[in-house]
Amino acid sequence: MRPISHELSFQLLVDSVHDYAIYMLNPDGYISSWNRGAERVKGYTADEIIGQHFSRFYTPEEQAAGEPARALQCALDEGKYEREGWRVRKDGARIWVSVMIDPIRDKSGQLLGFAKVTRDITERRAMQEALRESEQRFRLLVQGVTDYALYMLNPEGIISNWNTGAERIKGYRADEVLGSHFSRFYIDEDRQRGLPAHALHVATTEGRFENEGWRVRKDGTHFWAHVVIDAIHAEDGELLGFAKITRDITERRQAAEALEQTRASLAQAQKMEAIGQLTGGVAHDFNNLLTVIVNSLDLLAIKLNDPVAIRCLSNAQRAAGRGAELTRQLLAFARRQPLRPGAHDLNMLIAGFEPILRRACHELIVFALHLAPEPAMAHVDARLFEGALLNLVINARDAMPDGGLLSISTECVSVDESSRFVSLQPGTYVKVSILDHGTGMPAEVLRRAMEPFFTTKEIGKGTGLGLSQVYGFVTQSGGDVVIHSEVGKGTTVELYLPAADAASLLQSSSAASPAVTPVPSAGKVLVVEDESDVLEVSVEIFHSMGYDVITATNGLEAIDVLKHTRDIDVLFTDVVMPKGMSGVDLARFTRKLCPQIKVILASGYPIPALAEEHGALDEFLFVSKPYRWGELMEKMRDAMRKSVH
Repeated sequence: MRPISHELSFQLLVDSVHDYAIYMLNPDGYISSWNRGAERVKGYTADEIIGQHFSRFYTPEEQAAGEPARALQCALDEGKYEREGWRVRKDGARIWVSVMIDPIRDKSGQLLGFAKVTRDITERRAMQEALRESEQRFRLLVQGVTDYALYMLNPEGIISNWNTGAERIKGYRADEVLGSHFSRFYIDEDRQRGLPAHALHVATTEGRFENEGWRVRKDGTHFWAHVVIDAIHAEDGELLGFAKITRDITERRQAAEALEQTRASLAQAQKMEAIGQLTGGVAHDFNNLLTVIVNSLDLLAIKLNDPVAIRCLSNAQRAAGRGAELTRQLLAFARRQPLRPGAHDLNMLIAGFEPILRRACHELIVFALHLAPEPAMAHVDARLFEGALLNLVINARDAMPDGGLLSISTECVSVDESSRFVSLQPGTYVKVSILDHGTGMPAEVLRRAMEPFFTTKEIGKGTGLGLSQVYGFVTQSGGDVVIHSEVGKGTTVELYLPAADAASLLQSSSAASPAVTPVPSAGKVLVVEDESDVLEVSVEIFHSMGYDVITATNGLEAIDVLKHTRDIDVLFTDVVMPKGMSGVDLARFTRKLCPQIKVILASGYPIPALAEEHGALDEFLFVSKPYRWGELMEKMRDAMRKSVH
């Protein structure tokens, strides 16, 4: 067998290559050889193409631009030509190819021609284009997201890219943050605690880190952010970096806080309402007991002459008076105290009351007023407002034994439906703020501050009714009380009182007081009371004033008396009575049956509270329990001098 020559072996090798078109060109670019790979890639057989110029494989555009000639010249000048581009097959289809052209010279350097290798990489290019388009779409998607800050970090936390959402949320342009560490967005306290490093550690070890917290914008403002950091690993597990997503959820957090505050305010209002109902009921019953006690003492005082007995009675009367004051305070908290509201400029009330407020403070306290420049018109009971103000000033004074600032300020504010106030109707209010730099209150004390009988003072130094009275007065007036306090920094109590217009002030200031007329002669009184002790003492009081008395224990008995007794001058009836007929029902029945009879209502509840249940009671005279002998006499004078219809 003859050995194969070197040239023949090389030719066989070239012909066996199917994936590459390998062929020779003469110095002018004409094809002089053609392998099977060339036939497969180009589509021409050897006898169809040998002797043809290689430029026929170029597109018409490149032929017109002279690209084939440039390719051969580049190979000559640089020793090699390598490019990628479109070529045309025999069937007219275009393919993307990788082309190499090498000049071939003999030993003397004479150009013999060119070796040309072409590979069809159309599929690879299509894959690259698809990947490039996918990456481009992804970049457009990421850049188009404006509600989220999307950016990448390298394994050390250095920012490597930056989207439009990041610029909008953080305030930085890409060129301002690329290459810097992502910890720049954290607040100082979180950086000092090592939170950025902790976040990357968790993401690295667990694959993901997620939390919420404060972040800092370029302009220094803070926003509440929801943050997700995902670790990105290569196929072999190597950490390539982190994908970081940040969303500004400040508004959502504020809305959640406002909802929680509203729920807390509602729960507090419901609790105070329940305590108020219980307190009002207890105070009402206690008033009945006090009515018996104080009037029995008054009647005894009239009949006793012994100095020792009179002193004992006097002590008992003072104690009963303190009990009556206690029930008044309870009724104030329960919003059942009688109010005499009018339109008042709170600036004028506070300024006029300033000397008393200053005297209530000790010499180490700096007392200051910051009153609104415009009139602070509010619809309030002036006497009770001053009492509430004095109460709060005393509380502030007691919270500053070592001195400090105590200031009172006023301003007009608007409350709308989105306000955190549960109990306030939308409208305009006058806000009166009493601020002190005292000891402040911890959260658990602040929650109970306005409950009756709750106090942090020593035994004997406070009843726990001060703030509860203020609360009752303000809420009964249609307002609300808000307390801000922090231990060691002080307390601010804000009173929101319904605003009034200036015209109301003129009307209330021009109202005339009724004239007092002499007491007429005694007559006959029908006393209606279901409490036997109260009934007994009432009968004694009217007897002591010279009246004849008929009694009844409920409305039905009283109606029977009225039908059979025509010379009754006055009906004196308790409001709350058994057997389905209230004192108000009895009074209205009496007005229809016997219009000439004067009517006096008595109750431990004030007129506003009774009016809510029974309607307007302006047509009747009213006396609050516990009433005293002297008060009842004055009320009888009013009844006998008037003809109320």
